[in-house]
Amino acid sequence: MTLKILVAEDDINIRTGLVDTLESEDYQVIEAKDGRQAMAMFKTGFFDLVLLDVMMPEKSGYDVCRDIRASNKDVPIIMLTAKGEEIDKVVGLQLGADDYITKPFGVHELLARIAAVLRRSKRQKSGDKDRPQGIFMFGEFEVNPKTFKLAGAGRTIDLSERELKLIQYFYAHKGEVLSRDNMLNAVWGIDYLGTTRTLDQHIAQLRKKLESAPATPVLIKTVHGVGYRYAVS
Repeated sequence: MTLKILVAEDDINIRTGLVDTLESEDYQVIEAKDGRQAMAMFKTGFFDLVLLDVMMPEKSGYDVCRDIRASNKDVPIIMLTAKGEEIDKVVGLQLGADDYITKPFGVHELLARIAAVLRRSKRQKSGDKDRPQGIFMFGEFEVNPKTFKLAGAGRTIDLSERELKLIQYFYAHKGEVLSRDNMLNAVWGIDYLGTTRTLDQHIAQLRKKLESAPATPVLIKTVHGVGYRYAVS
């Protein structure tokens, strides 16, 4: 089955190059020259993946990403940005982007990232469909909310109620950068008067249970100055 990709890029030379490259790989490509047109195109039908330039007229890639996520939490989104600063990448991930590519980029990098994101999306959908209701995968671990246990790597591990809620929150926001304040509100409640140190301590305990090397985590990443991110593999 031919996969359908929406490409939103205002630079006609870059857009034409993207379209030609993707069509040569047998993708069906719909192109948009600005953010407003991209959103209009997205509403016309189903897409397997969206490529969004960050800086576009009419509507920025950030705004389009936010609007897409308001109605569709599953379609993979890759941001194209000419900026290399960490804050720009953080903003895109916070809004729900699955990955980003910094311009200038090579054809091989572009195709590899697209293939990786599509593989990940397919694996998540098929995995969730085949599992008993309520059970989900977090990294390589199978999480059972009814028993407060996770299983994987030859181990069965007990979770506290707070640890389970943290995992569920990370899972519901795959790939997004989550601020400490938002996590405290979601897991501890908006009336919680403690400090973010409590959250950090719980994350440290979770890493000991989930990570083979807690000092260099691969599942729950720290985003300095902001919070944490569940780095879906």
